[in-house]
Amino acid sequence: MKKSLNLLALAATFSFGAMAADLNGYIIDQNCSSKAAMRGNVECANKCIKGGSPAVLVTDDGKIYKFDDQAKVLDHAGKKVTVTGRLKDDTITVAKVSE
Repeated sequence: MKKSLNLLALAATFSFGAMAADLNGYIIDQNCSSKAAMRGNVECANKCIKGGSPAVLVTDDGKIYKFDDQAKVLDHAGKKVTVTGRLKDDTITVAKVSE
């Protein structure tokens, strides 16, 4: 019984560490993420991401999230999207991106 409770407590701890989330915002490059005028600029986002600046998600309130796998979001650079995945600290493990 005690072993079962310990396993349950351990599982609960891990489930709180990475929360499932649906986050809305723009996928843009990290260098331009603080510039509100760059949100929605597909051309600039693609150019800067190809130039080496990592893609990030910027929410309407200015919060910036990193992606664990850049390849999953590159087709949506510069666009407003909903990202579904697991959130841990400021990094999203992407499950799905929809426009």
